[in-house]
Amino acid sequence: MANAGRPHVMFIPSAGMGHLLPFFRVIAALANRDDVDISVVTVLPTVSAAEADHFAGLFESFPHIRRVDFNLVPFDASEFPGADPFLLRWEALRRSAHLFGPLIAGASPRVSAVVTDITLTSHVIPIAKELDVQCHVLFVSCATMLSLCAYVPVHLDSKAAAGGQVGPGVGDVDIPAVRRIPERCLPPALLDLNKLFTKQFIDNGRLTTEADGFLVNTFDALEPVALAALRDGKVVADFPPVYAIGPFNSHTSASTTAKQQPAAPAGSPAAWLDGQPARSVVYVAFGNRYFVSQEQLQEIAAGLEASGCRFLWVIKTTTVDRDDKAELADVLGKGFLERVRGRGLVTKAWVDQEALLKHPSVGMFLSHSGWNSVTEAAAAGVPLLAWPRNGDHRVNATVVASGGVGVWMEHWSWDGEDELVTGEEIGDKVKEVMADKAVRARAARTGEEAAMAVAEGGTSYRSLQEFVGKLKAT
Repeated sequence: MANAGRPHVMFIPSAGMGHLLPFFRVIAALANRDDVDISVVTVLPTVSAAEADHFAGLFESFPHIRRVDFNLVPFDASEFPGADPFLLRWEALRRSAHLFGPLIAGASPRVSAVVTDITLTSHVIPIAKELDVQCHVLFVSCATMLSLCAYVPVHLDSKAAAGGQVGPGVGDVDIPAVRRIPERCLPPALLDLNKLFTKQFIDNGRLTTEADGFLVNTFDALEPVALAALRDGKVVADFPPVYAIGPFNSHTSASTTAKQQPAAPAGSPAAWLDGQPARSVVYVAFGNRYFVSQEQLQEIAAGLEASGCRFLWVIKTTTVDRDDKAELADVLGKGFLERVRGRGLVTKAWVDQEALLKHPSVGMFLSHSGWNSVTEAAAAGVPLLAWPRNGDHRVNATVVASGGVGVWMEHWSWDGEDELVTGEEIGDKVKEVMADKAVRARAARTGEEAAMAVAEGGTSYRSLQEFVGKLKAT
């Protein structure tokens, strides 16, 4: 039962670990307070095993959080042959969104505010308004990407009004007071206005100004230009409040801050790191949504071997983790694991990336530059070598370079774009960044700024207080 006068916040997350992790972390931050009551809509079935495990872990860590199971309306995915399973889940959620109204209206205690994902904005905001409930959006990417999302509909409308050609893609986007995003750096789906994701993106962007606020996993020192432009209404007039409350901590660390962390299990990646020299290990991971072709995996393997550096590599060979049956020895080529034994560890297991990046042995992160990975590297003060892959990754990489998080390899491509990045080039760049004291110093400074932001009195700390104050004003 909620305490009298305590706001009840219902979280409506989307799918995919890149979207769910920020939700879990914000929920944990609020659940550790005693002035907010929380319920979480859990969409069933989950797409991946990782999603199911993390939901279970959240409710185990915070048993006072209400779990609200939500079953999707049957959806025939055959009308979108070959579509990404996570994009299909977003579409299934949108088609089931009419059921959120009764769910919100029937909750007890009364829901004061809804926090939803940007992928559901165009559907959830009208429902919340009809029920006279605040609707905030947890934006899971950077503030620069939020400015793009808000401005793209204006950009397209302006081109149409001026009689310019609209299509087949969005084209270069010059975001007022932020930056120009060339078409090659946009999420690839925006290159075709007829694609499912593009239509969703534009629909959601049109309703951003109707939200009551945006929670963003960033901090003022990392993205000062984009945050100021959004807050000052320079991107889109009358834009809602933007609460930069990052970098987020994991829900496990948030729920055990007063407890001593257990020793790493023998044979685990963390235990292996314990035996390595300080700042000597390259951590390699390319996210949980996209697999890497076998040809490119073998070039990465050759590069890591040629670099001479110690490395910890988390591999993904399928889009959905439940489908991953490949043997590492077959994927990486004959003899690779034997040749790097002792200085390299390769795993397909789920890892606590945030904890690994904070390990004193890790000296660099070779990453696809997904936003969770960027903010985790920033918080740890570990230089990130950005190899953007898909989605918002190239937009994120602009922040990696401008915010002092690391280095962006702008000419490196991925499967099907141009050509494979060779092992020789990968090895040379890994060696170069690992030895670059200036890059390391900038990343360390960014880590200090991240810590100051979330500390009591810091910019992110104050933003979270401001957000809770708005919830209480209902």
